[in-house]
Amino acid sequence: MTPKRLPKFIAYYRVSTKKQGRSGLGLEAQREHVSAYLTGSHGKLIAEFTEVEHGTRKGNHRPQLAAALAQCRVHGATLIIAKLDRLARNVAFVSNLMESNCEFTACDFPQANRLTIHILAAIAEHEAEMISTRTKAALAAAKRRGVVLGGDRGNCAQIAPKGNRASAKVRSEQAKRRASDLLPVIDAIKSEGAQTLRQIAAKLNERGILTARGNEWSAVQVMRVMNQAKA
Repeated sequence: MTPKRLPKFIAYYRVSTKKQGRSGLGLEAQREHVSAYLTGSHGKLIAEFTEVEHGTRKGNHRPQLAAALAQCRVHGATLIIAKLDRLARNVAFVSNLMESNCEFTACDFPQANRLTIHILAAIAEHEAEMISTRTKAALAAAKRRGVVLGGDRGNCAQIAPKGNRASAKVRSEQAKRRASDLLPVIDAIKSEGAQTLRQIAAKLNERGILTARGNEWSAVQVMRVMNQAKA
């Protein structure tokens, strides 16, 4: 019987140089919360990333979050944080998480997941929806005045190829992003002495890293990823 694989987690901590406890938990306390959660859920911690936030730094600059999410994609792991409340209201955290396609959990709110965060992010979109409502009302008023609205709905044969190209572009971008995530791992394996594609594939399999389809690696797949990363 194949042994059951433990769920894998990547920890993300956030501290402030201005005041260590500003997020509600210091670094050591965050680690303790994550450790206790993983012990109870029988999870395996793959890596830890700590974001040191400077009081003068603004915007979406979260390099450690980006690195943590990249490792989540590489390992098929879940991002775990100690405390949800402040991060859930952080626009940079929410936007990065939603775009990452990574699963997520919080020690103080285990029921929270990407869907929960999506709902919180949807609240921020309320104003955009109100604008859309006002626009629709204005278009309806224009239609009542006799203004001709709408585009060419009988042109599906020409529009469909555009949709196919857009879909292919999305898939290509996802493949390139995963290749970019994997390249540092492959470089590290090479530095440890792996020379051939077969050896690299074996090391990836030893580390429990699966392909995008959830399979073990082969030499051909390693070569494909390396080519995608260079494209």
